[in-house]
Amino acid sequence: MVQAGLARQALLDVHPDLAVDLLEVSTRGDGLVDVSLEAAEGIGFFTDALEVALDEGEADLAVHSLKDLPTDIPPRFALAAVLPREDPRDVLVSRHGGLDDLPRGARVGTDSARRRAQLALRRPDLDFQPVRGNVPTRLRKLDAGEFDALVLAAAGLQRLGLTDRLGHPLEPEVCLPAPGQGAIVLEALAQGEWLELARPVSDASTVAAVTAERACLAALGGGCQSAMGALATVAGDRLTLEALLVDAGRALRVVVEGSSGRPAACGEEAAARLLKLRDG
Repeated sequence: MVQAGLARQALLDVHPDLAVDLLEVSTRGDGLVDVSLEAAEGIGFFTDALEVALDEGEADLAVHSLKDLPTDIPPRFALAAVLPREDPRDVLVSRHGGLDDLPRGARVGTDSARRRAQLALRRPDLDFQPVRGNVPTRLRKLDAGEFDALVLAAAGLQRLGLTDRLGHPLEPEVCLPAPGQGAIVLEALAQGEWLELARPVSDASTVAAVTAERACLAALGGGCQSAMGALATVAGDRLTLEALLVDAGRALRVVVEGSSGRPAACGEEAAARLLKLRDG
């Protein structure tokens, strides 16, 4: 709902006379509070019910964390806008300090195969455990002593105003973030006025970056639970994409540079290089 509020304000900044109401929708992912997403089948846990609302005319726009949105969306929907990106990094939240300061065997809460695979390369002694619930719920579990540390997205903490809990940022060389992490996307029906109404709030550099990252993920055939990370940066007309795949305990990492006008091509090239490393 915080993200929906940010999207609403972005729309009002461009269309001051527009009436924008927020509709709260519960998704399958919201309901699976005691189940690791890796133990459940399928993808789209945090997006399916929102697309139903679009389909049935209950909503005109759906607001997603882009990292939760599958790369293969039905053709009747379209990505209308991507807001300027927040900090895409992960952070380690712990009373012990940073990753190197955690005691041996420390219990680290994360539901992400990507985070677990990358951090285990540096700290194979850590005890990674699944943790569900929203960010405040996870922090309460940490404070209650159920975990020694949590791995969370910096953007989520910032948007919730929990900057005092940002902890220790995990730089991309330690833990490359998920494709699209830190970005909010507005989804609409592919045929309709809201697609065009939302476009002006989109940030071109963010769109190019996340397009490259998601193209890499799509070419690898993975969903948001894949043990891969990708982060693109844009400087003028140039785009640099760093992508990583953890396979059989190996960290396969590539860097691709290309035109910001052809971001998908950069993502596809990065995926091809990763697959060549994996299979070579």
